[in-house]
Amino acid sequence: MTQWGSKSLGDQGYSAIEILRYFYGSNMYINTAEAVSGIPASWPGYNIGIGSSGQNVYQIQKQLARIAKAYPAIPSIVPDGIYGPKTKAAVEKFQAVFGLPVSGVVDYNTWYEISNIYVAVTRIAELA
Repeated sequence: MTQWGSKSLGDQGYSAIEILRYFYGSNMYINTAEAVSGIPASWPGYNIGIGSSGQNVYQIQKQLARIAKAYPAIPSIVPDGIYGPKTKAAVEKFQAVFGLPVSGVVDYNTWYEISNIYVAVTRIAELA
């Protein structure tokens, strides 16, 4: 595997594209894309619970509202960007339905499970 020599090429100052061209020929190029934005987004890096507000809360509420259409056991909520008792109840029911620890707090695992289920119910992945 000659590609293992790529580290030494990097140590010699070769750029990523120069290393690729060294191994695979001069017709290699790196294409860039526009930044991906919108729903779903990455976990904000902190837990969301009672008293939280802002865009991340709004996003979770919007996703839960859509998920509730497919899973009627989850209470429907109106997204307003404020994490109150109704949002907490929806999160708790979501956590119970999907086998997560029921805390009413959107932590890392809950954030990504909401994102995964949102993608599944909206079939957003099929559009890509």
